Amino acid sequence: MISLLPLSGDVTPAVRALGWDWAVEDACAAYVAREAVQVPEAEAEALLEATDTLYEMLVQAIPDPIPDDLLQLLAIPANLWAAVRHSWNDERHWHLYGRFDLAQTPDGIKLLEFNADTATSLPETAVVQWASLVAAGQADEERQANGLFEGLQSQLEEWRHLNPDLDPTLLLVHLPDSAEDEANCAILAEAARAAGFTTVHVCSVDAMQVSVAGEERGVWAQVGPEQWQRFGFLFKLVPWEILVEEEPELTADLTHLLLTRDVIIANPAYSLLFQSKGLLAWLWKVFPHHPLLLEASLQPLAGHYVSKPLLGREGQNVVEVQPNGQPGASSEGEFGEQPQVYQRWAELPQDAQQRRYQAGVFWAGEACALGFRRDASFITNLSEFVPHLLT
Repeated sequence: MISLLPLSGDVTPAVRALGWDWAVEDACAAYVAREAVQVPEAEAEALLEATDTLYEMLVQAIPDPIPDDLLQLLAIPANLWAAVRHSWNDERHWHLYGRFDLAQTPDGIKLLEFNADTATSLPETAVVQWASLVAAGQADEERQANGLFEGLQSQLEEWRHLNPDLDPTLLLVHLPDSAEDEANCAILAEAARAAGFTTVHVCSVDAMQVSVAGEERGVWAQVGPEQWQRFGFLFKLVPWEILVEEEPELTADLTHLLLTRDVIIANPAYSLLFQSKGLLAWLWKVFPHHPLLLEASLQPLAGHYVSKPLLGREGQNVVEVQPNGQPGASSEGEFGEQPQVYQRWAELPQDAQQRRYQAGVFWAGEACALGFRRDASFITNLSEFVPHLLT
């Protein structure tokens, strides 16, 4: 049973007092709970250790060289194969961060999925949940597993050091008209400045200009009146598979610039290997019955399970199949025509009001921060964010 501690105080003034008001839009603070999950230190440590183990398993599970059959199984678009293989084989293409969604079940911690490419919830995890403790007079660095900002800074420093031949200028782009995505990019931008990038700029992907010809070759953005900047580093909070589908020419140009080292991109194209939920079935094949894994297959299972689109987002088109074979809870969405992975059902822990809790652990070079989502439904992707307090 989940144990909760009420948190009094207004989070917004606490965020501003910390100097992070630029990073959190109003809607973000609005859906952060006014109570905290009380987590024993041993339980938090187990979640962090499981995350580090799972990341190593992901890396070990990818064959070298990467076969066509695996890329097809994971539903990775064919026009990204070159970028995926190139980035996988060159360590200068650095995986900055991702978020593991974990279930704490009676049988132990289990992997639900890994948001490897464009994981969000950075403001909530790095800033707002800490501000919740500040507002409630509970602020003590030992009382929260929250080193996300420091982890991002360290990863960005390493990325810069691995690529000394490129100008230490970073452009961060996000989907248009998304205050949430802009806030997530703002967290990364601040970490990049702390990591020593000389120019850091955030804008919509529509404001980015890409050229593969002549003196204008490279990735550009307008950083001031009549002032354009070419960038050596690009972070895109735009999923690789969406870029391919909606902007194939832009994707081709970015891939070309990537292969010629005119720009380096994060998260790298190979993060799509981990992002695809098809990897859940592949992991079960490589590490059968591993205690951190749920049974998963590209064919329907017997008994109680869920189906998920391989490249689905935000919990869309997830369907529960009950032990009698009948459909249970489900969610609508835009990904219903995709190939599916089938994963054994995992019951999430609940509180006294029967709300379910899903642990999210950020990985940034190592497991570094914990947060929780809760909802009455078993699909918690777009639900309330709950801070935590170590006990």
